[in-house]
Formats: sequence, structure tokens, C-alpha cells
Amino acid sequence: MPSHSRYDVVIVGGGHNGLVAAAYLAGAGRRVVVLERMDAVGGAAVSGAPFPGVAARLSRFAYLVSLLPQRIVRDLGLRLELRRRPFASYTPTTRGGRPTGLLVGDGERRVRESFARLTGDEREYRSWREFYAATGRLAGRVFPTLTEPLPTRAELRAKVDDAALWEALFERPLGETIEERFADDLVRGVVLTDALIGTFADAHDPSLAQNRCFLYHVIGQGTGDWDVPVGGMGAVTGALLDAALAAGAEIAVGHEVTGLATDGRTVEVGYRTAGAEGRLGAELALVNASPSELARLLGEAAPPAPEGSQFKVNMLLTRLPALRDPAVDPREAFAGTFHIAEGYRELATAYAEAAEGRLPSRPPSEVYCHSLTDPSILAPELAAAGYQTLTLFGLHTPERLFAGDEGRQREVREELLAATTRALDEHLAEPIADCLAVDERGRPCVEAKTPRDLERELRLPGGHIFHGDLAFPWRETERDGPGDRWGVATGHPNILLCGAGAVRGGGVSGVGGHNAAMAALGR
Repeated sequence: MPSHSRYDVVIVGGGHNGLVAAAYLAGAGRRVVVLERMDAVGGAAVSGAPFPGVAARLSRFAYLVSLLPQRIVRDLGLRLELRRRPFASYTPTTRGGRPTGLLVGDGERRVRESFARLTGDEREYRSWREFYAATGRLAGRVFPTLTEPLPTRAELRAKVDDAALWEALFERPLGETIEERFADDLVRGVVLTDALIGTFADAHDPSLAQNRCFLYHVIGQGTGDWDVPVGGMGAVTGALLDAALAAGAEIAVGHEVTGLATDGRTVEVGYRTAGAEGRLGAELALVNASPSELARLLGEAAPPAPEGSQFKVNMLLTRLPALRDPAVDPREAFAGTFHIAEGYRELATAYAEAAEGRLPSRPPSEVYCHSLTDPSILAPELAAAGYQTLTLFGLHTPERLFAGDEGRQREVREELLAATTRALDEHLAEPIADCLAVDERGRPCVEAKTPRDLERELRLPGGHIFHGDLAFPWRETERDGPGDRWGVATGHPNILLCGAGAVRGGGVSGVGGHNAAMAALGR
């Protein structure tokens, strides 16, 4: 239970952003309590053992780290190890009746050879290198701004200092840029995938939702690299929890916030536990929940409902499957992102089918093997026996496709899992089912989550992993309050967003928590 009836700051929700905010604010001398409805902190950034009797702790929801700034790691003294994956990606296909693919990683010579093997010459390779050299420059200029007060659009454009790149990524639909710069359908698709993570959009969507998603996926760490958290995603939460507790924050799990009321100077926070209800007073509340949930807690009209669009599958294998492409070792192909049915035309077809209310006939998805980079998530006996994990992330599966009662949702989930498995099997020399481990009850070690599942379990609105479509990282308002300057403002001066729904929120970054804390401290 909270030890006081009044605090300087109450933080609603103990996800990773809430813990970041708690560590900063408690470290600055504020009396802070975090109220978390579940029996453990972390939200979507957790590890767990989903398969009974099997000693494997998987990153059950969020699974890779790119956007967590080293500034936060240093400021909070986090004990955290991130490892670079040895390969960026492998994308299998069939050309001229033979299995082949595109392998990116393991040195420039090998990447060049892989492009030439796929396309017949080096023109696509040169376009690839030029494009990603440009996004690399962009990353080095934009990423540091995520933990600074929000720039205006003009200020960010001046910082990017590349008119052609600005036009390509911030002004026009990404599909136009991809089609201008690349000719090969498979290469085009690989580029586009970063624009579709958890985002239901076409390459030519005039809203530029796909551009915004792409931006956040290529600027991480100022390089665009995506790293594996050693020990699984729960190790990130564990390090943040240690930092918050060491700074003096109180963490109250099993405390569900039921309401917020404010007069602009003080906040009253209602909560309930398994056996009681209570209220806390505070000068300030930070909300590590979605804008939709904030509106509900305040009794205000909800914002437009977001719609998540992803399919998350966790698997445990007794061995990695062999590939149809004899030129690539499975330990290389699965060490990075293994793209399935993600050619450019395939992605367009899947989007059109889903937009019409049908499951994609060949669901696009991407897979990677955490345990190849970090075997510590497996018990030693499993690692020694050659067991591996696979994480699959499906695209173009909007929440609307899973409407209906629980029975109907289960049927659609199973239908999608079967179709996704068939698409993967097309590129394997043996069915993935033959490689699956079984739990203590003899059931295959497969766990699948749809947007409806994520909404039910984590209260992600519409199952949207970013709490809503991502925003460009600039100020849209002329207001100059602390919350406005840091992109965490709500309609109330002493209530701030500190989660994924803040401007520059989304992903396992801690940016929302950092920026809310800076606003609270008047920085």
C-alpha cells in the first residue's frame, strides 16, 4: 500500500515509461508513487514463461530495443546490456523457379554479393546504400532531439538540412520515394516494412502514417539499429524498477486507478485493490496509459478510437528449420529479421484484402530468433540441446478483423496462425510444426496474440502498440507550457501523459517518461 495519503507526484501505470519518470522525479527529490493495476510492473516490456513446464523466458510482447537513448541509460545508471544482431535481415523468395533471397549483414562484400545474386547486378545495391546512408544522416540529427524540448517543424527541417530527404520522408507518401529509388519488388518490400510495424496503412496513404512509422524505425540510437536486450525485455523493466526504487520512488502493484479529478492545482487519484478502495492527493499526475484511458479516468469524451494492426506469435523450437535456399545458413537467416510474404506487391495485396474486411491470403510477417544472440533466456539444458526461440510479428491484421465474441475471435486467430505458418513453410525445407517443442502437457509451444488480445490483457486501445498512430516529432501548437514544450500536455496543466501516447512516444524508449519528468521539473 502507499505509505502516504499525499504525494508530489502520482504516476498512473507502471509500464517502462512510468518507471523512467519515477526514477527521474524521485531522484530530483520529489515524493513519488507509481500505481500499477497488474501484479507486476512493465506493461508490454516484460518477459514470461508462457509454456508450462518449459524453462524459457520470452519477451512476450515488445521484443527489440532501438529507441532507448543512452542519455536515459546514463542518467539512471541502468544495468542493462543490449547486443547488436549479427545480421539485419534475410528475405527469401523464388526466382526463375529456384529458391533464393536477400541477406543483409555480415559485411559489405557479402551484402553486395547477395544483391547481385538476387537482382543480377549491383544497381539495387547502390540505391540501397545511398538511401540508407541518407537515413543514417537523418538519424544522427533527429534522434538526439527526442530527449530535448520539441522543435518546431521549421527548426527540425533546418536540423535535417537535406531538402530532398525532407521532401521524400516528411512531405510525400513513402511509396513514391520507394518506387523512384528502387526497381526490384522484393527490395521495395523490405524497405517498406519499417513503415508498417503496428500501423495499418498503404504505401501511398495520404495521411503519411506510414512515413511517421518509418521515421521512428530508422532513427533509433542515431543509427537505426535494433538491438536484443540480454535477458529478454524483462531485463529492461528490471533495470528501470531498480533505478526507481533506488531513487526513492514507491511502487504499488495491484492498485488499479479508477478516476482522476483536478482543479488545475491539485489532483485526486482514486484507486482500488483486491480488498479496498482509496484516494491519494498530489500536486501532479503523470499518466502512463493511453489518451483513451486518460479520458475515461477523467470522465471526458474519448478521442477517436485507434486501431492496432499486428499479430504477435511466440514459439519455442527444438531446432531451427532448414531453408529451401541452400546458400544461407538458418543461423544467419533467423539471427536478423526474416521477412515472409513482404514483397512490395504482396504487401499491397495484403493491405487491400484487410481493408475489405478479409484476412490476408498470404499474411506478411517477420520473424527473428532472440536466443541466437542471447541464449540466456533459455535454461542451460535447453540451450545445450539446441532449442531456439522464434518471435513472429505479423502486419496488416487490423483489429476490425477480429470482431465478434470470444469464440469467433479464437476461430479467426487460429485461421490467421495457420495461414501465417503456411507462408513461412513455403521457404522452409521442413514444416515449422516439425520443429516445435511441446510443453509439459504435450501441446506445441506456440502463443499467438491479436490486437483484441492485447487490448484485453494490456488495455492497449484497439490493440494499438503505440496507443495511436505515431506523430512527427515537432510542435503542433504555439502554447508554451512545460507540457506543450515537451509534447506531454493534456487538457489539464497538472496532468501529463508519460506513455506511448505522448508526442515522440511509442516503442520501448523511455522517451515519454523522460520528457514528462522534464516537464514536471520545469526543465
